[in-house]
Amino acid sequence: MLRYLTSGESHGTSLVGILEGMVSALKMDMKFINNELARRQKGYGRGARMKIEKDTAEILTGVKGGKTIGSPITILVKNKDASINELPVVRCPRPGHADLAGALKYGTYDMREILERSSARETVVRVAIGSACKLFLKEFGIDIISHTRRIGKAYAETEGLSFSAIKQLSLKSSLSCADKNAEEQMIKEIDKARDDKDSLGGMFEVIAVNAPAGLGSHVEYDRKLDARLAMSLMSIQAIKGFEVGLGFGYRNKRGSEVHDEIYYSKEKFFYRKTNNAGGIEGGITNGEPIVLRCVMKPISTLMKPLKSVDVKTKKEALATVERADICAVPSAGVVAESAVAFELARAMLEKFGGDSLAETKCSYGCYVNKLKKY
Repeated sequence: MLRYLTSGESHGTSLVGILEGMVSALKMDMKFINNELARRQKGYGRGARMKIEKDTAEILTGVKGGKTIGSPITILVKNKDASINELPVVRCPRPGHADLAGALKYGTYDMREILERSSARETVVRVAIGSACKLFLKEFGIDIISHTRRIGKAYAETEGLSFSAIKQLSLKSSLSCADKNAEEQMIKEIDKARDDKDSLGGMFEVIAVNAPAGLGSHVEYDRKLDARLAMSLMSIQAIKGFEVGLGFGYRNKRGSEVHDEIYYSKEKFFYRKTNNAGGIEGGITNGEPIVLRCVMKPISTLMKPLKSVDVKTKKEALATVERADICAVPSAGVVAESAVAFELARAMLEKFGGDSLAETKCSYGCYVNKLKKY
């Protein structure tokens, strides 16, 4: 079973991730992994921390001669700012953050002990782990990209664009946005929020193509792929909404308007002309592109802080101000790509098994041939 753990604090010495269950003989392309870490750090509206850190992953275990050997893979990312023991005590929790809820849970009067771990800095190793999973998925032709659909009131119109067009356009954009006009409006929204000492959220979309039909299962709640994706994506810091395909757009439609009609040809096999289901039906992939969307709330730290309470004195105070972003929607999209990559890699290994890449490919090939004869 593929699984992972992360460890480390925002201003600790380092962040560590352990990925267990990956097949042997998979080439670990460190240039690709570090490029993914760089993508996570980019984006108009990011804060000063991104200028300090230049994240680089180091693999400590599970790899020999540049290839996996079947044992747990340990990934290390060192922090340049490792000032956790010098930073001040935090007693005024930020509305919208884990500060107060975490302090009440663990019985601390120093919210530093909560915010250091609840910080989105933790996602650096999630991206490193997800990048390793992307390398595995590439062996089967599966590709994943995220792009920004909304920041503030600015909305990207991307309906009708192909996966390759969205990927090409979004990778060139400072906001991972495939609509140039919308990107310009998004930048204005971010600039206005910065001038107002405020923050902004938004929405991003993740698309995965070439996943075979049959990943996930309908037989139990915890084997449904869309449920697993929901858990994985909702665990990303500041994500407050999730949908698959048409999602909340189903709320005012009739079945005849939204269900994706099924067609067949020898060239295309079974296929759909629409994809409102977002590539998943009954918790199982149906062979169409997997389309997911997430809403990210505005960053909790504000340069013009909201009202709070000093947890020691119980007197009214302003919330703590930490170093933070104005907007991090594009970066959250990159983290989401890694979350999706992990869940798809896990589903692939559950479906096709194998201790080595060659074994998994053999099983996958047999399955694909069987589908062609269906």
